[in-house]
Amino acid sequence: MCICAKKRNNYMSENEKKERETYYNSKPRLGGNGPSKIRQQFNRGMTYFLVIAASLAFYFALLRFRHIFNVLWKVYDVLKPIIYGAVIAYLLNPIVKRVDKRLIPVLEKKVTKPGRAQNISRSVGVFTSLIILGALISALCNLLIPELYVSIRDMIYTLPGQLNHMVSSLNNIKMDDSTTGSIVKTAIEQGTTMLQNWLRNDLLGKVNELMSNLTVGVLNFLGEVVNFLIGVIVSIYILFSKELFAKQCKKIVYAVLPIRHANLLLHLTTKSNEIFGGFIIGKIIDSAIIGVLCFFGLSILNMPYTLLVSVIVGVTNVIPFFGPYIGAVPSAILIMLDSPIKGLYFLIFILVLQQFDGNILGPKILGNSTGLSAFWVIVAILLGGGLFGFPGMLMGVPTFAVIYYIVQMLVSSKLEQKMLPKNTEAYDQYSYVDNAGQYVHSSQEHVHATQEYKYPEHSAVHMEHFGHMETFDAKIRPKKKDDQEENHKKDNK
Repeated sequence: MCICAKKRNNYMSENEKKERETYYNSKPRLGGNGPSKIRQQFNRGMTYFLVIAASLAFYFALLRFRHIFNVLWKVYDVLKPIIYGAVIAYLLNPIVKRVDKRLIPVLEKKVTKPGRAQNISRSVGVFTSLIILGALISALCNLLIPELYVSIRDMIYTLPGQLNHMVSSLNNIKMDDSTTGSIVKTAIEQGTTMLQNWLRNDLLGKVNELMSNLTVGVLNFLGEVVNFLIGVIVSIYILFSKELFAKQCKKIVYAVLPIRHANLLLHLTTKSNEIFGGFIIGKIIDSAIIGVLCFFGLSILNMPYTLLVSVIVGVTNVIPFFGPYIGAVPSAILIMLDSPIKGLYFLIFILVLQQFDGNILGPKILGNSTGLSAFWVIVAILLGGGLFGFPGMLMGVPTFAVIYYIVQMLVSSKLEQKMLPKNTEAYDQYSYVDNAGQYVHSSQEHVHATQEYKYPEHSAVHMEHFGHMETFDAKIRPKKKDDQEENHKKDNK
Protein backbone atom coordinates (compact mmCIF):
# COMPACT_ATOMS: atom_id res chain seq x y z
CA MET A 1 0.00 0.00 0.00
CA CYS A 2 2.78 2.42 0.86
CA ILE A 3 4.58 1.68 -2.38
CA CYS A 4 1.40 2.30 -4.41
CA ALA A 5 0.74 5.57 -2.59
CA LYS A 6 4.30 6.74 -3.26
CA LYS A 7 3.95 5.86 -6.98
CA ARG A 8 0.61 7.69 -7.09
CA ASN A 9 2.15 10.76 -5.47
CA ASN A 10 5.09 10.70 -7.88
CA TYR A 11 2.71 10.30 -10.82
CA MET A 12 0.51 13.23 -9.66
CA SER A 13 3.51 15.42 -9.09
CA GLU A 14 4.71 14.72 -12.63
CA ASN A 15 1.25 15.51 -14.04
CA GLU A 16 1.05 18.70 -12.01
CA LYS A 17 4.47 19.68 -13.25
CA LYS A 18 3.42 19.16 -16.88
CA GLU A 19 0.19 21.10 -16.33
CA ARG A 20 2.09 24.02 -14.82
CA GLU A 21 4.57 24.05 -17.67
CA THR A 22 1.72 23.92 -20.18
CA TYR A 23 -0.16 26.66 -18.33
CA TYR A 24 2.75 29.08 -18.32
CA ASN A 25 3.67 28.31 -21.91
CA SER A 26 0.16 29.10 -23.17
CA LYS A 27 -0.79 32.68 -24.07
CA PRO A 28 -2.80 34.28 -21.21
CA ARG A 29 -5.95 36.31 -21.81
CA LEU A 30 -5.70 39.94 -20.80
CA GLY A 31 -8.40 41.89 -18.99
CA GLY A 32 -10.54 38.99 -17.90
CA ASN A 33 -11.75 40.20 -14.47
CA GLY A 34 -12.18 43.90 -15.24
CA PRO A 35 -10.24 46.89 -13.88
CA SER A 36 -9.54 47.22 -10.18
CA LYS A 37 -10.47 50.25 -8.07
CA ILE A 38 -6.93 51.57 -8.23
CA ARG A 39 -6.97 51.20 -11.99
CA GLN A 40 -10.31 53.03 -12.17
CA GLN A 41 -8.97 55.94 -10.14
CA PHE A 42 -5.84 56.00 -12.25
CA ASN A 43 -7.93 56.06 -15.45
CA ARG A 44 -10.01 58.93 -14.11
CA GLY A 45 -6.88 60.91 -13.27
CA MET A 46 -5.40 60.17 -16.68
CA THR A 47 -8.63 61.42 -18.29
CA TYR A 48 -8.37 64.75 -16.45
CA PHE A 49 -4.70 65.00 -17.37
CA LEU A 50 -5.31 64.26 -21.06
CA VAL A 51 -8.14 66.80 -21.26
CA ILE A 52 -5.95 69.54 -19.78
CA ALA A 53 -2.97 68.53 -21.94
CA ALA A 54 -5.13 68.49 -25.07
CA SER A 55 -6.49 71.96 -24.27
CA LEU A 56 -2.98 73.35 -23.79
CA ALA A 57 -1.75 71.65 -26.97
CA PHE A 58 -4.65 73.10 -28.94
CA TYR A 59 -3.93 76.59 -27.57
CA PHE A 60 -0.26 76.42 -28.52
CA ALA A 61 -1.20 74.93 -31.91
CA LEU A 62 -3.30 78.02 -32.63
CA LEU A 63 -0.35 80.23 -31.68
CA ARG A 64 1.99 78.26 -33.97
CA PHE A 65 -0.52 77.62 -36.72
CA ARG A 66 1.70 78.96 -39.50
CA HIS A 67 4.64 76.76 -38.49
CA ILE A 68 2.38 73.70 -38.19
CA PHE A 69 0.91 74.43 -41.61
CA ASN A 70 4.42 74.66 -43.11
CA VAL A 71 5.33 71.31 -41.56
CA LEU A 72 2.15 69.70 -42.88
CA TRP A 73 2.80 71.18 -46.33
CA LYS A 74 6.32 69.76 -46.24
CA VAL A 75 4.92 66.32 -45.36
CA TYR A 76 2.42 66.65 -48.21
CA ASP A 77 5.22 67.61 -50.60
CA VAL A 78 7.22 64.54 -49.57
CA LEU A 79 4.20 62.23 -49.88
CA LYS A 80 3.14 63.56 -53.29
CA PRO A 81 4.24 60.39 -55.15
CA ILE A 82 2.15 58.25 -52.76
CA ILE A 83 -0.86 60.55 -53.22
CA TYR A 84 -0.46 60.53 -56.99
CA GLY A 85 -0.18 56.74 -56.90
CA ALA A 86 -3.36 56.41 -54.84
CA VAL A 87 -5.26 58.70 -57.24
CA ILE A 88 -3.98 56.83 -60.31
CA ALA A 89 -4.86 53.48 -58.74
CA TYR A 90 -8.35 54.75 -57.90
CA LEU A 91 -8.89 55.87 -61.50
CA LEU A 92 -7.52 52.64 -62.98
CA ASN A 93 -9.36 50.37 -60.55
CA PRO A 94 -12.58 50.13 -62.68
CA ILE A 95 -10.54 48.74 -65.59
CA VAL A 96 -8.85 46.19 -63.34
CA LYS A 97 -12.19 45.14 -61.85
CA ARG A 98 -13.72 44.74 -65.31
CA VAL A 99 -10.83 42.52 -66.44
CA ASP A 100 -11.04 40.41 -63.26
CA LYS A 101 -14.78 39.98 -63.69
CA ARG A 102 -14.43 38.57 -67.19
CA LEU A 103 -11.10 36.77 -67.00
CA ILE A 104 -11.21 34.96 -63.63
CA PRO A 105 -14.14 32.61 -64.55
CA VAL A 106 -12.31 31.59 -67.74
CA LEU A 107 -8.97 31.00 -65.97
CA GLU A 108 -10.51 29.01 -63.10
CA LYS A 109 -11.64 26.38 -65.59
CA LYS A 110 -8.13 25.95 -66.95
CA VAL A 111 -5.94 26.55 -63.87
CA THR A 112 -6.27 24.11 -60.98
CA LYS A 113 -3.82 25.70 -58.54
CA PRO A 114 -5.65 27.82 -55.91
CA GLY A 115 -5.10 31.54 -56.32
CA ARG A 116 -3.26 31.18 -59.60
CA ALA A 117 -6.19 32.41 -61.67
CA GLN A 118 -6.57 35.53 -59.52
CA ASN A 119 -2.88 36.38 -59.81
CA ILE A 120 -2.85 35.97 -63.59
CA SER A 121 -6.05 37.99 -63.99
CA ARG A 122 -4.72 40.77 -61.74
CA SER A 123 -1.48 40.96 -63.72
CA VAL A 124 -3.38 41.19 -66.99
CA GLY A 125 -5.74 43.82 -65.56
CA VAL A 126 -2.95 46.04 -64.22
CA PHE A 127 -0.97 45.73 -67.45
CA THR A 128 -4.07 46.58 -69.54
CA SER A 129 -4.89 49.62 -67.41
CA LEU A 130 -1.31 50.92 -67.69
CA ILE A 131 -1.37 50.41 -71.47
CA ILE A 132 -4.61 52.39 -71.70
CA LEU A 133 -3.19 55.15 -69.49
CA GLY A 134 0.00 55.37 -71.54
CA ALA A 135 -1.94 55.38 -74.82
CA LEU A 136 -4.18 58.23 -73.60
CA ILE A 137 -1.23 60.31 -72.40
CA SER A 138 0.78 59.77 -75.59
CA ALA A 139 -2.23 60.50 -77.81
CA LEU A 140 -3.00 63.70 -75.93
CA CYS A 141 0.63 64.81 -76.11
CA ASN A 142 0.98 64.04 -79.82
CA LEU A 143 -2.29 65.72 -80.69
CA LEU A 144 -2.36 68.62 -78.30
CA ILE A 145 1.21 69.86 -77.97
CA PRO A 146 1.84 70.64 -81.68
CA GLU A 147 -1.64 72.15 -82.14
CA LEU A 148 -1.40 74.16 -78.94
CA TYR A 149 2.02 75.43 -79.98
CA VAL A 150 0.71 76.53 -83.39
CA SER A 151 -2.42 78.12 -81.88
CA ILE A 152 -0.48 80.03 -79.23
CA ARG A 153 2.16 81.11 -81.76
CA ASP A 154 -0.47 82.38 -84.19
CA MET A 155 -2.28 84.13 -81.37
CA ILE A 156 0.94 85.90 -80.29
CA TYR A 157 1.69 86.96 -83.86
CA THR A 158 -1.82 88.14 -84.72
CA LEU A 159 -2.98 89.54 -81.37
CA PRO A 160 -1.16 92.93 -81.62
CA GLY A 161 -2.49 93.49 -85.15
CA GLN A 162 -6.00 92.55 -84.08
CA LEU A 163 -5.83 94.94 -81.14
CA ASN A 164 -4.57 97.76 -83.37
CA HIS A 165 -7.36 97.06 -85.84
CA MET A 166 -9.91 97.15 -83.03
CA VAL A 167 -8.48 100.43 -81.72
CA SER A 168 -8.54 102.04 -85.17
CA SER A 169 -12.09 100.84 -85.72
CA LEU A 170 -13.15 102.39 -82.45
CA ASN A 171 -11.42 105.67 -83.34
CA ASN A 172 -13.15 105.79 -86.74
CA ILE A 173 -16.61 105.44 -85.23
CA LYS A 174 -18.58 108.59 -86.02
CA MET A 175 -20.22 110.10 -83.02
CA ASP A 176 -22.80 112.82 -83.08
CA ASP A 177 -22.22 116.19 -81.45
CA SER A 178 -24.43 115.48 -78.47
CA THR A 179 -23.17 115.30 -74.91
CA THR A 180 -23.51 111.52 -74.82
CA GLY A 181 -21.56 111.13 -78.06
CA SER A 182 -18.72 113.29 -76.81
CA ILE A 183 -18.55 111.36 -73.52
CA VAL A 184 -18.41 108.02 -75.34
CA LYS A 185 -15.74 109.29 -77.73
CA THR A 186 -13.61 110.61 -74.86
CA ALA A 187 -13.95 107.31 -73.00
CA ILE A 188 -12.88 105.35 -76.10
CA GLU A 189 -9.85 107.56 -76.63
CA GLN A 190 -8.76 107.28 -73.00
CA GLY A 191 -9.29 103.51 -73.03
CA THR A 192 -7.23 103.02 -76.17
CA THR A 193 -4.46 105.21 -74.78
CA MET A 194 -4.36 103.24 -71.53
CA LEU A 195 -4.33 99.94 -73.42
CA GLN A 196 -1.43 101.06 -75.63
CA ASN A 197 0.55 102.31 -72.63
CA TRP A 198 -0.04 99.00 -70.81
CA LEU A 199 1.10 96.99 -73.83
CA ARG A 200 4.25 99.10 -74.26
CA ASN A 201 5.32 99.53 -70.63
CA ASP A 202 3.73 97.13 -68.14
CA LEU A 203 3.47 94.13 -70.44
CA LEU A 204 7.19 94.21 -71.26
CA GLY A 205 8.02 94.21 -67.55
CA LYS A 206 5.71 91.28 -66.97
CA VAL A 207 7.33 89.40 -69.84
CA ASN A 208 10.79 89.97 -68.37
CA GLU A 209 9.57 88.78 -64.98
CA LEU A 210 7.98 85.74 -66.60
CA MET A 211 11.20 84.89 -68.41
CA SER A 212 13.19 85.18 -65.18
CA ASN A 213 10.81 82.75 -63.46
CA LEU A 214 10.76 80.39 -66.44
CA THR A 215 13.64 78.30 -65.12
CA VAL A 216 11.92 77.80 -61.78
CA GLY A 217 8.71 76.82 -63.56
CA VAL A 218 10.52 74.29 -65.74
CA LEU A 219 12.18 72.72 -62.69
CA ASN A 220 8.84 72.51 -60.87
CA PHE A 221 7.24 70.91 -63.92
CA LEU A 222 10.02 68.33 -64.15
CA GLY A 223 9.60 67.61 -60.44
CA GLU A 224 5.88 67.00 -60.94
CA VAL A 225 6.65 64.68 -63.86
CA VAL A 226 9.03 62.67 -61.66
CA ASN A 227 6.39 62.49 -58.91
CA PHE A 228 3.86 61.27 -61.48
CA LEU A 229 6.19 58.53 -62.72
CA ILE A 230 6.87 57.38 -59.15
CA GLY A 231 3.12 57.53 -58.55
CA VAL A 232 2.53 55.16 -61.48
CA ILE A 233 4.92 52.66 -59.87
CA VAL A 234 3.16 53.08 -56.51
CA SER A 235 -0.22 52.55 -58.17
CA ILE A 236 0.92 49.14 -59.45
CA TYR A 237 1.63 47.97 -55.89
CA ILE A 238 -1.67 49.40 -54.67
CA LEU A 239 -3.64 47.63 -57.40
CA PHE A 240 -1.95 44.31 -56.69
CA SER A 241 -2.51 44.55 -52.91
CA LYS A 242 -5.79 46.46 -52.70
CA GLU A 243 -7.68 43.53 -51.12
CA LEU A 244 -4.95 43.12 -48.48
CA PHE A 245 -5.04 46.84 -47.67
CA ALA A 246 -8.82 46.73 -47.39
CA LYS A 247 -8.71 43.76 -45.02
CA GLN A 248 -6.05 45.41 -42.85
CA CYS A 249 -8.02 48.64 -42.59
CA LYS A 250 -11.19 46.73 -41.75
CA LYS A 251 -9.33 44.75 -39.08
CA ILE A 252 -7.98 47.94 -37.49
CA VAL A 253 -11.42 49.57 -37.52
CA TYR A 254 -13.04 46.62 -35.72
CA ALA A 255 -10.16 46.48 -33.24
CA VAL A 256 -10.17 50.16 -32.31
CA LEU A 257 -13.85 51.18 -32.50
CA PRO A 258 -16.98 49.66 -30.96
CA ILE A 259 -18.83 47.30 -33.27
CA ARG A 260 -21.70 49.70 -33.94
CA HIS A 261 -19.40 52.60 -34.73
CA ALA A 262 -17.14 50.37 -36.83
CA ASN A 263 -20.05 49.20 -38.97
CA LEU A 264 -21.20 52.80 -39.38
CA LEU A 265 -17.72 53.90 -40.46
CA LEU A 266 -17.43 51.06 -42.97
CA HIS A 267 -20.86 51.89 -44.37
CA LEU A 268 -19.89 55.54 -44.81
CA THR A 269 -16.64 54.48 -46.48
CA THR A 270 -18.53 52.31 -48.96
CA LYS A 271 -21.05 55.07 -49.68
CA SER A 272 -18.25 57.65 -50.12
CA ASN A 273 -16.49 55.36 -52.57
CA GLU A 274 -19.73 54.97 -54.50
CA ILE A 275 -20.33 58.74 -54.64
CA PHE A 276 -16.76 59.75 -55.48
CA GLY A 277 -16.21 56.94 -57.98
CA GLY A 278 -19.46 57.51 -59.83
CA PHE A 279 -19.00 61.26 -59.96
CA ILE A 280 -15.30 61.53 -60.89
CA ILE A 281 -15.15 58.75 -63.45
CA GLY A 282 -18.49 59.72 -64.97
CA LYS A 283 -17.48 63.38 -65.15
CA ILE A 284 -14.18 62.53 -66.86
CA ILE A 285 -15.99 60.47 -69.51
CA ASP A 286 -18.61 63.19 -69.97
CA SER A 287 -15.97 65.94 -70.35
CA ALA A 288 -13.98 63.87 -72.84
CA ILE A 289 -17.07 63.37 -75.00
CA ILE A 290 -17.94 67.08 -74.80
CA GLY A 291 -14.38 68.02 -75.82
CA VAL A 292 -14.51 65.72 -78.86
CA LEU A 293 -17.93 67.02 -79.90
CA CYS A 294 -16.71 70.59 -79.48
CA PHE A 295 -13.69 69.85 -81.70
CA PHE A 296 -15.82 68.41 -84.50
CA GLY A 297 -18.36 71.23 -84.23
CA LEU A 298 -15.73 73.98 -84.36
CA SER A 299 -14.03 72.24 -87.28
CA ILE A 300 -17.31 72.18 -89.22
CA LEU A 301 -17.93 75.86 -88.41
CA ASN A 302 -14.35 76.72 -89.47
CA MET A 303 -13.51 78.43 -86.17
CA PRO A 304 -9.99 79.62 -85.29
CA TYR A 305 -8.00 77.99 -82.45
CA THR A 306 -10.12 74.85 -82.81
CA LEU A 307 -8.03 72.45 -80.74
CA LEU A 308 -7.08 75.02 -78.10
CA VAL A 309 -10.71 76.00 -77.53
CA SER A 310 -11.81 72.34 -77.46
CA VAL A 311 -9.23 71.55 -74.79
CA ILE A 312 -10.35 74.54 -72.70
CA VAL A 313 -14.02 73.57 -73.01
CA GLY A 314 -13.35 69.89 -72.24
CA VAL A 315 -11.14 70.56 -69.21
CA THR A 316 -13.40 73.17 -67.62
CA ASN A 317 -16.46 70.98 -68.22
CA VAL A 318 -15.18 68.78 -65.38
CA ILE A 319 -16.38 71.50 -62.99
CA PRO A 320 -20.13 71.09 -62.46
CA PHE A 321 -22.54 73.89 -63.28
CA PHE A 322 -19.98 76.73 -63.68
CA GLY A 323 -17.48 74.81 -65.80
CA PRO A 324 -19.09 75.44 -69.21
CA TYR A 325 -19.27 79.18 -68.56
CA ILE A 326 -15.70 79.34 -67.25
CA GLY A 327 -14.42 77.70 -70.43
CA ALA A 328 -16.70 79.57 -72.83
CA VAL A 329 -15.76 83.12 -71.77
CA PRO A 330 -11.99 83.09 -72.58
CA SER A 331 -12.61 80.98 -75.69
CA ALA A 332 -15.21 83.43 -76.96
CA ILE A 333 -12.81 86.35 -76.38
CA LEU A 334 -10.08 84.59 -78.39
CA ILE A 335 -12.44 83.90 -81.29
CA MET A 336 -13.95 87.41 -81.23
CA LEU A 337 -10.48 88.92 -81.61
CA ASP A 338 -10.25 87.06 -84.91
CA SER A 339 -13.85 87.55 -86.02
CA PRO A 340 -16.69 88.99 -83.91
CA ILE A 341 -19.38 87.20 -85.92
CA LYS A 342 -17.60 83.87 -85.39
CA GLY A 343 -17.46 84.63 -81.68
CA LEU A 344 -21.23 85.03 -81.69
CA TYR A 345 -21.64 81.74 -83.54
CA PHE A 346 -19.34 80.09 -81.01
CA LEU A 347 -21.47 81.28 -78.09
CA ILE A 348 -24.60 79.89 -79.75
CA PHE A 349 -22.84 76.58 -80.44
CA ILE A 350 -21.59 76.29 -76.84
CA LEU A 351 -25.08 77.05 -75.51
CA VAL A 352 -26.56 74.25 -77.64
CA LEU A 353 -23.73 71.87 -76.68
CA GLN A 354 -24.15 72.50 -72.95
CA GLN A 355 -27.91 72.03 -73.20
CA PHE A 356 -27.25 68.66 -74.82
CA ASP A 357 -24.78 67.82 -72.04
CA GLY A 358 -27.01 68.94 -69.19
CA ASN A 359 -30.24 67.38 -70.39
CA ILE A 360 -29.21 64.26 -72.35
CA LEU A 361 -25.57 63.20 -72.04
CA GLY A 362 -24.90 64.10 -68.40
CA PRO A 363 -27.95 62.32 -66.90
CA LYS A 364 -27.20 59.21 -69.02
CA ILE A 365 -23.60 58.96 -67.73
CA LEU A 366 -23.80 60.39 -64.21
CA GLY A 367 -27.41 59.72 -63.29
CA ASN A 368 -28.10 60.82 -59.70
CA SER A 369 -24.67 59.88 -58.34
CA THR A 370 -24.51 62.74 -55.80
CA GLY A 371 -28.15 63.10 -54.77
CA LEU A 372 -27.81 66.90 -54.53
CA SER A 373 -30.15 69.52 -55.90
CA ALA A 374 -28.92 72.40 -58.07
CA PHE A 375 -28.85 74.77 -55.09
CA TRP A 376 -26.55 72.57 -53.01
CA VAL A 377 -24.32 71.98 -56.06
CA ILE A 378 -23.82 75.74 -56.36
CA VAL A 379 -23.08 76.02 -52.63
CA ALA A 380 -20.55 73.17 -52.81
CA ILE A 381 -18.76 74.66 -55.83
CA LEU A 382 -18.57 78.16 -54.35
CA LEU A 383 -17.39 76.90 -50.97
CA GLY A 384 -14.87 74.42 -52.38
CA GLY A 385 -13.54 76.85 -54.97
CA GLY A 386 -13.21 79.66 -52.44
CA LEU A 387 -11.23 77.48 -50.03
CA PHE A 388 -9.16 75.23 -52.31
CA GLY A 389 -9.31 76.71 -55.82
CA PHE A 390 -9.76 74.48 -58.87
CA PRO A 391 -9.39 71.16 -56.94
CA GLY A 392 -11.99 72.42 -54.50
CA MET A 393 -14.42 73.20 -57.30
CA LEU A 394 -13.93 69.69 -58.68
CA MET A 395 -14.03 67.73 -55.41
CA GLY A 396 -16.44 70.01 -53.54
CA VAL A 397 -19.57 68.44 -55.01
CA PRO A 398 -18.86 64.77 -54.04
CA THR A 399 -17.49 65.86 -50.65
CA PHE A 400 -20.61 67.88 -49.94
CA ALA A 401 -22.70 64.94 -51.16
CA VAL A 402 -21.09 62.70 -48.52
CA ILE A 403 -21.75 65.31 -45.81
CA TYR A 404 -25.33 65.65 -47.05
CA TYR A 405 -25.77 61.87 -46.84
CA ILE A 406 -24.43 61.80 -43.24
CA VAL A 407 -26.81 64.58 -42.18
CA GLN A 408 -29.66 62.75 -43.90
CA MET A 409 -28.80 59.57 -41.96
CA LEU A 410 -28.80 61.46 -38.64
CA VAL A 411 -32.13 63.14 -39.38
CA SER A 412 -33.72 59.84 -40.48
CA SER A 413 -32.45 58.12 -37.32
CA LYS A 414 -34.00 60.81 -35.11
CA LEU A 415 -37.30 60.58 -36.97
CA GLU A 416 -37.35 56.79 -36.64
CA GLN A 417 -36.86 57.12 -32.90
CA LYS A 418 -39.89 59.43 -32.76
CA MET A 419 -41.86 57.13 -35.13
CA LEU A 420 -42.34 59.91 -37.69
CA PRO A 421 -42.21 59.67 -41.50
CA LYS A 422 -38.83 60.19 -43.17
CA ASN A 423 -40.12 61.37 -46.52
CA THR A 424 -39.69 65.12 -47.03
CA GLU A 425 -42.96 65.37 -48.92
CA ALA A 426 -44.83 64.42 -45.74
CA TYR A 427 -43.96 67.76 -44.09
CA ASP A 428 -46.06 70.14 -46.16
CA GLN A 429 -47.70 73.35 -44.96
CA TYR A 430 -50.74 71.82 -43.25
CA SER A 431 -49.25 68.57 -41.91
CA TYR A 432 -48.23 68.52 -38.27
CA VAL A 433 -47.36 66.37 -35.26
CA ASP A 434 -49.69 66.65 -32.30
CA ASN A 435 -48.62 66.86 -28.69
CA ALA A 436 -49.11 63.13 -28.32
CA GLY A 437 -46.37 62.56 -30.91
CA GLN A 438 -48.63 61.29 -33.70
CA TYR A 439 -48.15 62.52 -37.26
CA VAL A 440 -51.20 63.98 -39.01
CA HIS A 441 -51.17 64.56 -42.76
CA SER A 442 -53.10 67.44 -44.28
CA SER A 443 -55.21 65.21 -46.55
CA GLN A 444 -56.34 62.79 -43.80
CA GLU A 445 -59.49 64.42 -42.37
CA HIS A 446 -60.61 61.18 -40.74
CA VAL A 447 -57.36 61.15 -38.77
CA HIS A 448 -58.21 64.64 -37.50
CA ALA A 449 -61.58 63.36 -36.40
CA THR A 450 -60.03 60.46 -34.53
CA GLN A 451 -57.57 62.79 -32.82
CA GLU A 452 -60.41 65.12 -31.77
CA TYR A 453 -62.28 62.19 -30.23
CA LYS A 454 -59.22 60.87 -28.36
CA TYR A 455 -57.42 64.12 -27.54
CA PRO A 456 -59.98 66.94 -27.74
CA GLU A 457 -57.75 69.53 -26.12
CA HIS A 458 -54.79 68.87 -28.47
CA SER A 459 -56.91 68.64 -31.60
CA ALA A 460 -58.82 71.80 -30.73
CA VAL A 461 -55.59 73.75 -30.51
CA HIS A 462 -54.38 72.49 -33.87
CA MET A 463 -57.73 73.01 -35.58
CA GLU A 464 -57.90 76.59 -34.33
CA HIS A 465 -54.38 77.04 -35.69
CA PHE A 466 -55.41 75.90 -39.15
CA GLY A 467 -58.70 77.83 -39.15
CA HIS A 468 -61.00 74.81 -39.54
CA MET A 469 -62.62 74.75 -36.08
CA GLU A 470 -66.22 75.39 -37.12
CA THR A 471 -66.19 72.80 -39.89
CA PHE A 472 -64.44 70.34 -37.62
CA ASP A 473 -67.01 70.79 -34.83
CA ALA A 474 -69.84 70.34 -37.31
CA LYS A 475 -68.35 67.01 -38.38
CA ILE A 476 -67.52 65.71 -34.92
CA ARG A 477 -70.48 66.72 -32.74
CA PRO A 478 -73.03 64.44 -34.44
CA LYS A 479 -70.63 61.54 -33.96
CA LYS A 480 -70.31 62.36 -30.28
CA LYS A 481 -74.09 62.46 -29.80
CA ASP A 482 -74.52 59.11 -31.54
CA ASP A 483 -71.85 57.58 -29.34
CA GLN A 484 -73.51 58.94 -26.19
CA GLU A 485 -76.93 57.50 -27.21
CA GLU A 486 -75.39 54.08 -27.93
CA ASN A 487 -73.64 54.06 -24.56
CA HIS A 488 -76.90 55.05 -22.80
CA LYS A 489 -78.79 52.20 -24.52
CA LYS A 490 -76.14 49.71 -23.49
CA ASP A 491 -76.37 50.86 -19.86
CA ASN A 492 -80.18 50.49 -19.85
CA LYS A 493 -79.95 46.97 -21.28
